[in-house]
Amino acid sequence: SLKMASDSPESLMTLCTDYCLRNLEGTLCYLLDNETLRLHPDIFLPSEICDKLVNEYVELVKTDSIFEPHESFFTLFSDPRSTRLARIHLREHIVQDQDLEAIRKQDLIELYLTNCEKLTAKSLQTLVSFSHTLISLSLFGCCNIFYEEENPGGCEDDCLVNPTRQVLVKDFTFEGFSRLRFLNLGRLIEGVNVETLLRPLASLAALDLSGIQLNDVGFLTQWKDSLVSLVLYNMDLSEEHIQVIAQLRKLRHLDISRDHLSSYYKFKLTRRVLNLFVENLVNLTSLDISGHTMLENCTIPSMEEKMGQTSTEPAKSSIAPFRGLKRPLQFLGLFETSLCRLTHIPAYKVSGDKNEEQVLNAIEAYTEHRPEITSRAINLLFDIARIERCSQLLRALQLVITALKCHKDDKNIQVTGSAALFYLTNSEYRMEQSVKLRRQVIQVVLNGMESYQEVTVQRNCCLTLCNFSIPEELEFQYRRVNELLLNILNQSRQDESIQRIAVHLCNALVCQVDNDHKEAVGKMGFVMTMLKLIQKKLADKTCDQVMEFSWSALWNITDETPDNCEMFLNYSGMKLFLECLKEFPEKQELHRNMLGLLGNVAEVKELRPQLMTSQFISVFSNLLESKADGIEVSYNACGVLSHIMFDGPEAWGICEPHREEVVKRMWAAIQSWDINSRRNINYRSFEPILRLLPQGISPVSQHWATWALYNLVSVYPDKYCPLLIKEGGIPLLKDMIKMASARQETKEMARKVIEHCSNFKEENMDTSR
Repeated sequence: SLKMASDSPESLMTLCTDYCLRNLEGTLCYLLDNETLRLHPDIFLPSEICDKLVNEYVELVKTDSIFEPHESFFTLFSDPRSTRLARIHLREHIVQDQDLEAIRKQDLIELYLTNCEKLTAKSLQTLVSFSHTLISLSLFGCCNIFYEEENPGGCEDDCLVNPTRQVLVKDFTFEGFSRLRFLNLGRLIEGVNVETLLRPLASLAALDLSGIQLNDVGFLTQWKDSLVSLVLYNMDLSEEHIQVIAQLRKLRHLDISRDHLSSYYKFKLTRRVLNLFVENLVNLTSLDISGHTMLENCTIPSMEEKMGQTSTEPAKSSIAPFRGLKRPLQFLGLFETSLCRLTHIPAYKVSGDKNEEQVLNAIEAYTEHRPEITSRAINLLFDIARIERCSQLLRALQLVITALKCHKDDKNIQVTGSAALFYLTNSEYRMEQSVKLRRQVIQVVLNGMESYQEVTVQRNCCLTLCNFSIPEELEFQYRRVNELLLNILNQSRQDESIQRIAVHLCNALVCQVDNDHKEAVGKMGFVMTMLKLIQKKLADKTCDQVMEFSWSALWNITDETPDNCEMFLNYSGMKLFLECLKEFPEKQELHRNMLGLLGNVAEVKELRPQLMTSQFISVFSNLLESKADGIEVSYNACGVLSHIMFDGPEAWGICEPHREEVVKRMWAAIQSWDINSRRNINYRSFEPILRLLPQGISPVSQHWATWALYNLVSVYPDKYCPLLIKEGGIPLLKDMIKMASARQETKEMARKVIEHCSNFKEENMDTSR
């Protein structure tokens, strides 16, 4: 079912919610006084829709950098006559006191506030307005909600003042919250009296006191007939705590786990304590003892333990105290304990570090509230993905995506998560992944690149992007991914390996995309960035992959994009071209890339006069004799000159070299090429070549164009015959054959091109009836 869930398209509800949130003004709202959002007066939305709008809004602000938050968003839900809220989950800095204040008239049933550090004691007062309806409340990590601004009239004796001149509120209790059953106070600030706070709650069913140190938890027994879930993560326990817990006979879920790295704990878990739990907590279905040190041996001798197939039956349990269970547990948390490696564990789901299943269970269980544990679990998953094959790939991917989204600002999770993604998206897993899932990966990778300038995260993210088909799979985030890569390349201190990957990605992104994409990227500073990289490499006298990729990227981005060609000339591109030729005379790949780019520049009529200097024409003429990279350098040099010749003798504004002399060298070069050469080139359109055919001013240009077409249709007929036919090349060739000025050998070649295309057409005719 997980596979189904991840592969099914988004529901219509989700798509509509997303669209409305991105276009509030054009859908549900109008702008009052050009600044405040107001709901259209004839709108009434039920809680199913309002809850989704609020929860998705929080998600978008958190995970989509392009999404703009609205100051007045929460005021849209201020009137219960037009909007109803019931269950909302608000996170981090997105929510402030005035946002909760705006929705105080709503009858909330469920309010989760997670790590909302901007909330102060003003929000405690707002909570009171929900008291008559609230059933579930979480204040997890809202570390300032019990602080208020110190009153100017001086501080009373009994108030605790923290350094920011905030005063701890001591008189707030849950008086009046008569329906409250589920409460999470995780990471509550020290100094608040938990017992006093909770005393008014008549029948608590679930309580989470993670990360709070309480020496006396005796007050918990007042809920011994109602409490079914108790979480005391990272509380240092004592014998007194254990005795109290053992009295809570209705408990179904008990979590006394801890982060074994966080501090020194005196308490050690014993066989006796586990026996006590098993005997007294007869309804227990879920127990978490992760991170605990076992004081004495709770395990069955290894001879006995290894017998038979693995079993979840309590009677066969390798952990002795659990032999007393009436039935297997639904969940048992054993992460970072030695017990998870035993053979027979009486639980259907176990978190631990023994195998992939246990590790995934750990990530799933701890992501929301325990990033410190989650990052270590993801690190284990990274090793599994790297060394052996993941058997639950989709689940693994989704859990890592969720963790990265949930903890965008947690460096450890971003480092381990981005590394795991690299292995989970590589080619061997490709077939199992849907478009939707792969898009989610791209989104979180780009979030990571945006939030973290840290080298490891940047490298992991760039490497992960290399696992995708570029540009196709990245096109839905085209602008954003280019901006991020250019940002990486423009940093003054640059890690060599990241630079290489980023340039490679940039190059791939501008290959085979539409011209409007290329123009947009050009305006973002792409041309300038590549030229700066080239300049830096020249200064270091290094011709490495970065140098070659940079020229290749410029070749790609200038293809049929005059604006970018002009930018190349304006930013002294020709100067760098000559310097690179001089500095690296033997680098064939480099010469090919540079000449390919100049071929693009030469196709732009308005820019050709800038190439008409003795120095440039001499360089191009000399490169006609180059044997670099097969025929590529010679071919591209001839292409540049063919476009220049096409402007006629009057455009030849130089004395040296003579036009006729260059023409002669061009003929000689073309005649020396092997017509069956396999090519290092990719034409998306023949338009720049075809424009050289119907003219008499430069027969050599005509010949170069015809040779190019003949070579491509004979070596790659499947790709280039249809392209030539589609772009109207055949009539142009036929007309050229009739021209008096065209050379005989050019006409012969043109006939062969036409013949090739007609043969191709006949072979591929559909003869089925």
